[in-house]
Parts: sequence; structure tokens; C-alpha cells
Amino acid sequence: AGRRVSREPCEQTQAVTSYSNEGTQMTVEIHPKDATPQLFKKLSFGKGLRRLPSLRGQNNKGFQRSEAPRPPGGKDLHAYPWDKSSLKSLPLDLQQFEKLDAYALKVNVKHSVEELVKALLKQARTDLEKVRAIWMWICHHIEYDVVGYHNKSQLSSKPMDVLQAGKSICEGYAGLFERMCSIAGIQCMKLSGYSKGYGYKMGQTFTGDSDHAWNAVYLDGRWHLLDSTWGSGAVDDSFTEFTFRYNEFYFLTHPALFINNHFPDNSNWQLLKPALTLKDFESNMLHNSNFYMLGLLAAHPETAVIHTVNGKASVSVDCRSATLFTFKLKGTDEHGLMTLKKHGMKLEIYPQKTGSHKLQIFAKPSKASEEVYKCVLEYVVECKSVDKAMRFPKDLHQPVGPSWFTERQGFLRPSHPHPIIHTNDGRCSVTFTLGKDISVLASLHSDNSSLTEEMRRRHIMQIHRGNQIELKIHLPHAGNFVLKIYAKKKSDPGNYDYIFNYLITCLNTEVKWPAFPQSYTKWAEDYEILEPLSSLLPANRNVQFKLKMHGIAKVLVQAENAYPLTQSRGYWEGTCNTSGCREVFVMVHENANHSFYSHVLKYEVETQ
Repeated sequence: AGRRVSREPCEQTQAVTSYSNEGTQMTVEIHPKDATPQLFKKLSFGKGLRRLPSLRGQNNKGFQRSEAPRPPGGKDLHAYPWDKSSLKSLPLDLQQFEKLDAYALKVNVKHSVEELVKALLKQARTDLEKVRAIWMWICHHIEYDVVGYHNKSQLSSKPMDVLQAGKSICEGYAGLFERMCSIAGIQCMKLSGYSKGYGYKMGQTFTGDSDHAWNAVYLDGRWHLLDSTWGSGAVDDSFTEFTFRYNEFYFLTHPALFINNHFPDNSNWQLLKPALTLKDFESNMLHNSNFYMLGLLAAHPETAVIHTVNGKASVSVDCRSATLFTFKLKGTDEHGLMTLKKHGMKLEIYPQKTGSHKLQIFAKPSKASEEVYKCVLEYVVECKSVDKAMRFPKDLHQPVGPSWFTERQGFLRPSHPHPIIHTNDGRCSVTFTLGKDISVLASLHSDNSSLTEEMRRRHIMQIHRGNQIELKIHLPHAGNFVLKIYAKKKSDPGNYDYIFNYLITCLNTEVKWPAFPQSYTKWAEDYEILEPLSSLLPANRNVQFKLKMHGIAKVLVQAENAYPLTQSRGYWEGTCNTSGCREVFVMVHENANHSFYSHVLKYEVETQ
């Protein structure tokens, strides 16, 4: 039975006049203690008859007469802004509803609202369960009437008509919900107001009549909000087709989140303290339900329109747990720099054209293997001036720089935690501690480089010391470069997987580093070149060699003549003369008993 709510005990009889959302005046007389309020005969109704939540007629078995709805007051109010605790206004364990939900979906009664409620309540004991059963049934059986929306004069929102048609617009959803609750003995109000739903444009103002309807239900001595229209699914962009897509978010939504896209005509029904003004509602960022359902907590800035400062705009998102993000500015992710944080992400946008640009941000849980990012935020970026220096290479891939994600892939303790590495002399060095069994591949990319991929790779040298890896980089020229890092398990025969990238910038136009020497398969991962680092040796000179190699018997440098290197303290050292030759090879003798030498490095000699 519907639980009756006891008011503060009053000894004397008092009359309370309250106004419902639609301006209906109801006068209720309250008797001492627990007596049911008696409705006065004289009821003044604003817009036509509003049936009070009670069953008329003889069909009253099992239903308890409910009180007249009391207006929202102090104990219904929630603090604003949201305290980031719960998405609901009531502590709920959705698993407790699994059986009830499954039952409600199967109920198939279309000839009478009363019979439908009766069938649904067979499995519902508490008021909360009754509301849940009604909610589940409506969300999965009433579809949004896109045709009716365009032709409202032909449309009836009467509960019985909505039930029989199996479709309606928001007015009909809310009306049917109210009627079904009333039959079940639960206080429910139909509310109307402005919404940021289909056709909403960021930053727009709201004037004229309300455009949406939803409900408030009274449970456990407090009012709660829900929207069964939006719980049932969504319409497509052209507003011609509705798709059932159940959305849990709009069931007993926390009022500080509900206000995000629902602004009631009567501000008391925000159930917030302090209440928001229409101006607040208009300027506040729209967070759709995906935002909260993915565990995101807040976004900055909190306004829908962002103005660039010196060609740059910044956005950040906070979230509970590791989340993957992407973004699109005017449909592309080329003009930004996004970094993942343990509890969110940071994005810097540098539009390369002035004017208004749409910025969309997408997210998915890090554990989700299926590649579906959901749109969680939309902004408009107003750009007055362009920062041409921040034109990024096409090969730059989002997100940029190391993060919790690269850590999971085995790249620990990066020397450069930031996404951009600035170098003045064209040289830099990046180090990581590597997880077990990881083999690394790195490449360098730039928009205005004529170098082949193989040559670009030779501008990076890998140095391994125990579980540390150093990537030494010598840039071939000034400009913006992408350092891409790939990895695979050493035990894996397969390909390398892309892991992440850095942006390396160098403004010094004097920079012109040659590539590192070419190495062959016999050059082991933990060998190291100390000198010469340049693959281009001067002609007719004595050149000093110092190499760190182990487990070999002899080392030769083959120029016009062969120059043996001598070993001392783990290094092989010596000189070689470059006269009369175009190429110089370093060769090793792996075993003293073999007469066979293997090539490990190749150098070029400058032409005269």
C-alpha cells in the first residue's frame, strides 16, 4: 500500500493553500496527527480539471487513497552545485530492481490504464518499486511521436489515448506517468518548463511557452524528479525517426544534475538551494547524460561559449577513474593538444581560422574494448586571432605525451611528463623505465621533411641500460616534429603497436644534424655508440671510435684499410683514417675460432 506521509504533528486544525505547477489552487484541511487531509468541496482549478491522486469508482481494492500533493519545501531541497556524490536523489542499488524490471517489460496490457497498473503492481511492494515498475513500462512501451510532434492539433495526450496509441510527445508521457502513479496511490506531479533537448543551440535564450514536460514523484517523504520521455530513447538529427534507447540517467536524477537541461516554470520544482535563474540555465554548460554515466564529474570552463586568448582556448574534464578521450574541432582533431590525466584530461585548442568553431569532446571507459566514444561535451569556440606557430604536424596523434595509459603499456617514469619537448640546439633525449619483455620502435615525422621513413628513423638512437631506455634525438632541421613510439612484447613475433607520441619543437634555423650511423641485426640492443655519433665522417681525417659492446672477440673498423679496436674496461676504442674511401664499416668477430666477421655499423664519408 502507498505509505502515507506524516506531516509535522499539529494539534489544531489548519488549512493550507498551495499552488501546483500549473497554477491549480488546492485547499487542504489538515487534522491532528495522522488523519487523512480532507479536501474541501470548493476547489478552484486553474487549467481545467486536475484529478487528484486517488482511484475513483469501485475499483479501489488494494489501493490506498493518497494525500493531496504538498508543495516542495525545505526538506526536498538539494545543494547546488552538485556535490559529486550520487547521480540519484535517493540511494539506489539498481541490481535490486533486476527481477522487477524484467517483469515490468513483459507486462502487456493496452486496453485500460487501471488494468495495466494492477498488472505492474503484482511484483511491486514498496512505493519505490511501484514507481520503478511504472517507469520501466513507459520507457520501453511508449515511443516518441515524431509525426504527432509536427502536427500537435491532431494529438491527444489523454492517458488512455497514449496507452492505446503506444506513442506520444512529452506531454503524453508525463500525463500517463502521473495517472498511473495516481492509480497506484503515489503522489506525482506533472511539471512543465524549458529543456535543452532536440534543437537546442548552445548559448541560446529561452522565451515564450514551456517546451517540455516531466514528473515529480513523492517517495520517502521527499520529492524526486524523473523524465520518462528522455528515459525512453532519442530522435535522430532530422527529427524523423525515434529509437528506443533506455536511459537510466533520467530516473530519480539528482536535482543539481537535472537542472542541467530541465528548467521548470515554477522554480520551486528545481528542488535546489539556491535555485538557479533562467540566465544561469541559459549560460551553463550542457552536460548530457553520457557525461555523468561515464563517471565524469566536472568540466571547465562551465560556459558553453569559449573565447580564445592569443589564439588559444583551454578545456579540462575531471573524472572518477581512468577514461579515454578524443575531440573534434570542426570535425577534425588536428588543431589541439590533448593530454590524459589520471583523473581527467586537459585540452588546448589552437584554431587555425578565425570565427565560430564547434568543439566536441568524446569519452569512453578505459576498460571498454569496443571502440565507441560517446559525445560528452559541446562548446562553441570563438576565435579572434590565429596562432600560426601552433600549427601542428598532420602526423600528431591525440592524446599527446605520456599518461596512465602509456604506463599501462609499460613506459614508466618518463623524463618528459609534458607533451611538448622544446629544443634549442636540435638535440634532445627522452628516457623511460621499461616494463618486462618490451621491444621499442621510434620514428620521427614532420610535414616539411623530404626524408624517407628509414632516414627519419635514423635520427633517433636507442640506448638501453638495464631496464632503462634512452631515445637520443638529433633533428635534421628546425620545425615541429612528431616522435612516435611503438612497442611489442619481445616474445611476440607480430607487429609493433602504436603507443603514444610527443611533439618536439625547434625554432633554431641553423640546426642541421646528420643521422646516426646505420646499424645491422648483429648490433645488439644493449650495445652503445659513444663516438662518432654522426653517420657522416669527415674525409681524410683520423676519426676516434669508442663503442660499448660485450661478448665478442675482435672489432675491426674497415675503411680503405682495416683498423682493429682494442678493448679496455668494456669499451672498444681506436682510430681509423678515412682517406680514399666512401664508406666505413664496423665489423665484429663473435668467436675467436671463427674467421667470419659480421657487419654491425655503417658510416658514410663526406665527399670532397
